[in-house]
Amino acid sequence: MNLVMAATVRIHRIEPGHAPGGSGGAGGGFLGSGFFVAPSWVLTCAHVAMQGEGREVDIVFESAPGRGETSVRGTVVAALPESRRSAPADPYASHDAYGSYGADDSSGVRPGGWPAPDLALVRLQRPVEHPCVYVSERPGALFAGGNVLYAGWTVADGRPKRLTGRCEVMGTFGGWADADEQIRLDGDWLVPGVSGGPAVDLARGEVVGVLKSRLDTGKGGTSIGVERLRSLPVPTGAIAAETDDVYQAVFHAHDRYHADRHTSPVGTDRTWADVQSELRPGSAGRVLSPQQRIDLLGRLAEFPPPVSTHSLLGLLSGLPGSRPGDHGPAPRGWRDGLGALYEVTSGDGALELVLRYCMGVIAAERPYAAPSALTAEKSLWEWVKRVADDRLTREVRGELALQWHSHRVDHEHHRTPAPGPAPDSARHGERPFVLLELEPRGWERDRYDWRIGVARPTGDVLPVAEDSNGTALEALPARIAAPLAEAFRRCDEPDSPAVLQVATVRALLGLDVDDWRVPPHGPPLGAVRPVVVRCSDPEPPPTDGMAAERLARWTRTSTVVMRAAVVDCEDGLRVHVPEPAELRALAHETVPVLCRFGARPDPRSAAGLVRVLDGGFGVALWRRGADVDRSDGVCSEFHRRAADTLTEAGTADRLPRRVHDLRRGVLTGRTETFWSDGIALLYDDPHHPLPGSGQLLEAP
Repeated sequence: MNLVMAATVRIHRIEPGHAPGGSGGAGGGFLGSGFFVAPSWVLTCAHVAMQGEGREVDIVFESAPGRGETSVRGTVVAALPESRRSAPADPYASHDAYGSYGADDSSGVRPGGWPAPDLALVRLQRPVEHPCVYVSERPGALFAGGNVLYAGWTVADGRPKRLTGRCEVMGTFGGWADADEQIRLDGDWLVPGVSGGPAVDLARGEVVGVLKSRLDTGKGGTSIGVERLRSLPVPTGAIAAETDDVYQAVFHAHDRYHADRHTSPVGTDRTWADVQSELRPGSAGRVLSPQQRIDLLGRLAEFPPPVSTHSLLGLLSGLPGSRPGDHGPAPRGWRDGLGALYEVTSGDGALELVLRYCMGVIAAERPYAAPSALTAEKSLWEWVKRVADDRLTREVRGELALQWHSHRVDHEHHRTPAPGPAPDSARHGERPFVLLELEPRGWERDRYDWRIGVARPTGDVLPVAEDSNGTALEALPARIAAPLAEAFRRCDEPDSPAVLQVATVRALLGLDVDDWRVPPHGPPLGAVRPVVVRCSDPEPPPTDGMAAERLARWTRTSTVVMRAAVVDCEDGLRVHVPEPAELRALAHETVPVLCRFGARPDPRSAAGLVRVLDGGFGVALWRRGADVDRSDGVCSEFHRRAADTLTEAGTADRLPRRVHDLRRGVLTGRTETFWSDGIALLYDDPHHPLPGSGQLLEAP
């Protein structure tokens, strides 16, 4: 309890004339609670911290009774989400320190509510000594019946008062792939002011959540799992230092802080590891003792972070016998990867898995060259060897030693940053992509069921999120924003965003998903990453001969330079798209180009695209536009530039990123790309067929 309270802070609005670091003892300007998560970093709720003027607040804390309060100014560096917006009313309304924050109006919309995950990181503006909580590296797989300790501040009789209590975990509110998932709490009154305080798992002795809201009508409320911080925006491009990524900077500092205090030969204060070791054995399914775990996390924090979430997932999936669970956002840092392994059955088999993971960290590519990396590798190997000598067989110890020796020979003097983006031909065929399936509800106009998954090169699709309740077309971009962001994070590499494939029925292939803004205030999707469409309802079912021809066309466009054939326009005049039999006579490296498709394709345009599909083409280009009766000059320009684009791309695997470059050029005002405004790309790779009915819903 003392460790928790010592690190719990209260957050104040900066009052006019209030000097930085002045007294914060009065209740004036009190906004809510928070806690030190790493040296000079406070974690709290966005709805608490973002009430500060200009993203600045005062942080007030007392590290121990009788030591006096310290006040220091802080700046909100990151918030999830960054802005307040109206959110549908729910029974768990967010309240500020004075109880009015979450009031519902008669319309059913919470006017002041801050949507989940409602988290903010505040960085202190000057160095001060303070304690930090221990934050769990495990996935937030809490279950009904678990108990958490909470701490925070409130105002009583005009003065701030410390407050602690216990709540029972009742389940969750929302799905883990959605940004609005919250952990439901019951059993105690959550008074105004505790929002932003820590929620501590009593069985494991670690912070697992941040208090968000209190229930309008009784005891309890909600908290947000700390793993939601993994969804902080990933820096675009390769990072050059740990500080370029806020998430990595905070948790590396967190792990080094606790490792330093645990291993200090002069420290006498009780540490979080001391408290955790006193909990009943096995309560957390331990593979490592608390002391071993903190020591290991400190050593992992000396490494540059993983190149990407995708590379980290690849390391985990390559471990023998590893089946990390799918609870919450995918792991992002080395500590998260370690936490994912805790779900494996305990014992020497699980320990071997942890040690092989450590060897994977040693051998992993680095996002940047760090002078300390060699020292970190030697330190981690010493830890691995010491633990293995105590508990593992001679055979396993020999394998680990051989790995270390091979790594030293091959890489010690040749460590370089991770290579830049791979050639398109390698990237598209070997990397996973994000699959969005849209299925119209025939009995409800303009409403859609949807599924999002990560399609791996092996052909299986890992589910991320789904909704079969029918989402209105205009609400789709906002509804799928959070699960799409999670799926992208699992696939993206620095400077090389993953492809989004949108699969839908033939009648919807003209849907402008590439122009959707996800998140709502972001740039168009097609300017951020390659976006392609593919057909989810092949009609009629292809015969063996048709399938063979389609494969032959795909193979040809993937191995020789593509050529364009405008099939719906001649000399500036709209013409009938040839029948499928005539289209099949075109050379296999031909890519059909439709000039007259339009923004709202009429039956004639839609029928023309269907003929292209029936002709066995897996690649096609067309443009959407409000005016299909274009002048001869504009039309001719499109014909020339489309043909040039195909020639410059060369082969089909390079085309998605070439189209992405064009869309990005339109957004940034490069006039030479304006001809491509509204361009769409059919990219239907027969080597990556769509999952069958219901397949996406089943984890492999």
